[in-house]
Amino acid sequence: MPEIIPFKGILYNSELLSNASEMICPPYDVISSELQQKLYASSPYNAIRLELPIESDPYAAAAASLGEWLQGGELQHDPLPAIYPYFQTFEDSEGNSHTRIGFFAAMRLHEFAEKKVLPHEKTLSGPKADRLNLFRKTKTNISSIFGLYADEEKTADCLLRAFADTHEPIVDALFQGVRNQMWRITDPELIEKLQESLLQRTVYIADGHHRYETGVNYRNERAAGNPSHTGNEPYNFILVYLANIYDEGLLIFPIHRLVHSLEGFDAETLKARLKEFFIVTELQDRASLKAFLEHEPSNYAYGVVTSSNVYGICLKTDQDTLFDPARPEALKRLGLVLLHDLVLGRLLGISSEAMAKQTNLLYVKDDREVFDAVATGSVQVGFVVKPTTVEQVQAVSEAGEVMPQKSTFFYPKIMTGLLFNPLE
Repeated sequence: MPEIIPFKGILYNSELLSNASEMICPPYDVISSELQQKLYASSPYNAIRLELPIESDPYAAAAASLGEWLQGGELQHDPLPAIYPYFQTFEDSEGNSHTRIGFFAAMRLHEFAEKKVLPHEKTLSGPKADRLNLFRKTKTNISSIFGLYADEEKTADCLLRAFADTHEPIVDALFQGVRNQMWRITDPELIEKLQESLLQRTVYIADGHHRYETGVNYRNERAAGNPSHTGNEPYNFILVYLANIYDEGLLIFPIHRLVHSLEGFDAETLKARLKEFFIVTELQDRASLKAFLEHEPSNYAYGVVTSSNVYGICLKTDQDTLFDPARPEALKRLGLVLLHDLVLGRLLGISSEAMAKQTNLLYVKDDREVFDAVATGSVQVGFVVKPTTVEQVQAVSEAGEVMPQKSTFFYPKIMTGLLFNPLE
C-alpha cells in the first residue's frame, strides 16, 4: 500500500460537530441542484459551501468561506496528527442493517503506472479541471477519495472496532437515513499497528477517480514550482477513506440502464433478436424479476422491462464467441460488458460514442425507477442488471483495464464535511 500517515485534520468546532447532521453533504458529483439549495438553507456553515458553491465563482467562494470559518473559529486544526475511524450504518432495500468500517488518513500519491493505486473507471477532463481549480484556490482536500484494500484476516478492522467500542465518537450524524460516526486516534502505537497491517496492500479506487487524478496533477504542479521540494510536503498526500474488501458492510449496488429516443424501436423485434442469444423467461412483475436475477448464477443474466412485457434473459451461447478476442479475461467476465457490446451496441445499434455521451441512455440505481420510467413512456426499454462484485473490481483494476461507465455504486457515499485535509 502507498504510505498512509496521520494528519492534523481541519474539523468543525465542538458546538458545530454536535450538530454535524446539518454540516455534512455528499460528494459533489451526486448533488442535484435541488439538494444543493436545500443544503445551503440547512446551515450557513454546511460543507456544500466548500464542496459545491452556488456562487458565480465557486472556487473563490469556497476559498473565502474556508478562510472565514478558520478565522472565526467555526473550523479548527486538530492539534495532533490523527487517523480517523469512520463507520457508516445503513439499511439496504430489504431493510437489513449493515455497518461499513473504515478510516480516514492521508495517503501518498502515486501515478497509476506505479501499480500501488489502481483505478477501475475512466475519467473525464471536465470534472478534473473543476476539482483542480478547487484544489488551487482552497489548498485543501475538501472531500475524500474512497479506496479499498484486501485483508482477509481483517487486522485493521478489528483494531478499529475495538477502539470504537471503548471510545465515544467525535461525530455522530444522521444524513438521509445513514448514521455517520467518526472517532479520532492519536496514539502513535495504535497508528503504527494500523500502518503495519496494511503495508503490503494495493489500493483500489472505489470512488473519487477524478479527485485522485486531480491530486496527482496538483502535486506535480506544486512540485514543479517548489525549488525546495522534498516529497514530504502535505500536497504529496491526499485525503482517503480506506475500507476492507472483506468487510461484510461493504456493498455495491447495481446501476440499471434505460434506453430512450431510438428511432424505429420495436419491443417485439428486440425480444425476437434476444432469443437468438438468450433463454428468455416470461415474468409477471418486479418481484418475480428480482427472484429470477437472485437465483440465476450466470454473470450474463439481465432483466428486460418494456411497456408490454417483463422477462428475464440468460445467455445460452458461448460468451467467448461474442467478445473481441483482444478483450482481457477480466472484462469478458463482466455482465455489463456483454450487455453494452451485444445488446445495447449490436442489437439496438447504440454506438460507443452515444453511450459515452448518454445520448440514448439513462442510469438509475433503483429498479423501481426502471418500471416507473417504462410505465410513463419516458423510456422505451429498461435493463435491470446484477451488481458488480468487489472481486470483479479488483480483477479489472489489476488487469490495468477500466469498466463501462456507471458500473459500480458503492453505497453509502463518503460524506463531505466530517473533516478536511490541508495541503499547505
